[in-house]
Amino acid sequence: MFTGLVETTGTITHIENLGEQSRFTIAIPFASELALGDSVATNGCCLTVAEFDDDSAKFDLLAQTLKVTSLGELEVGSVVNLERALRAHDRLGGHFVQGHVDDTGSILDLSKHGQDHRFEVALPESIHKYCIDKGSIAIDGISLTIAELTDSSAVFWITPHTFEHTHLHACPVAKPVNLEADLLAKYTEKLLAK
Repeated sequence: MFTGLVETTGTITHIENLGEQSRFTIAIPFASELALGDSVATNGCCLTVAEFDDDSAKFDLLAQTLKVTSLGELEVGSVVNLERALRAHDRLGGHFVQGHVDDTGSILDLSKHGQDHRFEVALPESIHKYCIDKGSIAIDGISLTIAELTDSSAVFWITPHTFEHTHLHACPVAKPVNLEADLLAKYTEKLLAK
């Protein structure tokens, strides 16, 4: 379980293609604090530490992960959002994020407006149905509040802190992003369906 409050960013330093699978090596500031088997949300996708040293960690990406996330679009030099799993005594400042990507979308706008940035992301129907104005969604692992919901997208306003301390400063328009809908909305849908 994660909060969607990005802890830091890392940089992909090596990608090993293993047929339908891949192994990513990511330079991580907190790599020396990791243990084998730890969970690290990487652009919102929960990955398991397979190897690590003082400067980096390696993660195995299964064929299914590459199929349903945007991680397969990344390359050496890509900047990624990172968050370690929530500890029981931590504050929950974002919202409950599982690190299980529901679908992908794409960046439609990331433009500066004064000190803030307007951020618009195209939402597939599989995600849009779980969204409400002022509701929560995780975009590449960032817990964001929807400022405006259109028929096919969501608009967010990004503070200077979030822009500078996540990978957003390195994101071009049209970049694919991982989307995780609010957990409570998904449970509510299932309960009401019965």
